Amino acid sequence: MDELKFKNDMEEVKKIRNFLRKSLKELNLTDKDYYKIEVSLLEMVLNIIRYAYPQQEGEIFLKTWQKEGKIFFEIRDNGVPFDPRKAEMPDIKELIKNEKIGGLGIFLSRKLMDGFDYKRENKQNILTMYKKINEAKASDQSV
Repeated sequence: MDELKFKNDMEEVKKIRNFLRKSLKELNLTDKDYYKIEVSLLEMVLNIIRYAYPQQEGEIFLKTWQKEGKIFFEIRDNGVPFDPRKAEMPDIKELIKNEKIGGLGIFLSRKLMDGFDYKRENKQNILTMYKKINEAKASDQSV
């Protein structure tokens, strides 16, 4: 199990990408699966950095582990309660028509990962996502 704690600051993105690279290094993922995971994780983390702690500093916790042929990612924060499963599907035609930037991150993350769940517990937002991996290439590590 790998864990990372970071601040809600855009400057932390490099640290997050390095953590992800290290966590996925031994899995021999296809480039396609690696980028699906990276896009999904970064989209959700960037949303938390931007919106979870309005005008204040906060911490975000990222944990990853393997179990039963899946790689899991858990993101925790103590910020504003937000259930991304309840975010409405964006109107893509409207986004294009109005040349609006943003609005697709949560939708993309949900589509690119094989599992996506949320709960609010002990005043924390807890988002758990997973991607199926080839069991022959990765040994399971229990939580």
